[in-house]
Amino acid sequence: MDAIWEKLIADMKKGSVIALSRLITRVENREQGWMDAMKQIYPDSGHAKLIGITGSPGAGKSTLTNKIAGSLVRKGYKIGIIAIDPSSPFSGGAILGDRLRMNELSDLKDVFVRSMATRGVLGGLNQSARDVAKILDAFGKDYVIIETVGVGQDEVEVVKTADIVLVVCVPGQGDSIQAIKAGIMEIADIFVVNKADRDGADQLTTDIESMLELDEGAGKSKPPIIKTIATKGEGIPELVEKTLDLIPSLDGRSLWKEERVRIELIGLVEKELVDRIKSNWMKNGRLDKAVKQIVNQEKDPYSVAEEILFPLASLWPKG
Repeated sequence: MDAIWEKLIADMKKGSVIALSRLITRVENREQGWMDAMKQIYPDSGHAKLIGITGSPGAGKSTLTNKIAGSLVRKGYKIGIIAIDPSSPFSGGAILGDRLRMNELSDLKDVFVRSMATRGVLGGLNQSARDVAKILDAFGKDYVIIETVGVGQDEVEVVKTADIVLVVCVPGQGDSIQAIKAGIMEIADIFVVNKADRDGADQLTTDIESMLELDEGAGKSKPPIIKTIATKGEGIPELVEKTLDLIPSLDGRSLWKEERVRIELIGLVEKELVDRIKSNWMKNGRLDKAVKQIVNQEKDPYSVAEEILFPLASLWPKG
């Protein structure tokens, strides 16, 4: 690991926000040495609790995140926010609109906001986001809020990272139907009915309650449902108190913890393996040549895939 990484990590541990920002950027961009840097940071992580905020687009997640963070800071906690924005399928860049919508947090010294692109990952959470959460943890944040992009069924991805998940619903968007899909019922630790001053808020609450009754199993506690009007701050104190009360009781989900580690480990290996194979095959135009051969029907993609994987064949179990 070069001197730049060493200095950034040392300065970050001393509380430098500039070093923190630069460190995150380098890790997110997977600059050379990033994995060695994470090895050095990892022992200082494991203290912060991760709060996942997810839900359909337009549910008011950014405003809700803003208000929750402000409330936690006023209670004396240090907060990190990872706001996931959709990335362009062409450039890979993100709009990064959440940071703009969180301007009122910019004056709070105990809040650090980082917008990140999904980089095409379904569910809006790539490995970089998990790494950034660890860096914020090592920096001394008590809570790290991960606000997902809001792409519907893929939102279940957040449960693989967060310690507690808030699923945000709003009246008039078919959330009562959406909640049944893709395991949304299973991932919610708290349901938040935001924009509760709209018509249909009571009906939406009733619909969620009915679905929870159907989903109720032996010994399984039902997630609370809390109404909020985030733009006015209404319901936020109750939501924050319920979140803080629930987090300790969810620490016992050891199977989830093991699953998260398993998913992260496999994800790291997959990403590194693909990147290294791609880098090797792009040398001397080998990948481009193979692509043209497939397009010209000179080869099939299955044979080329086997050729790419051949150097690893000795690692596979026989039979």
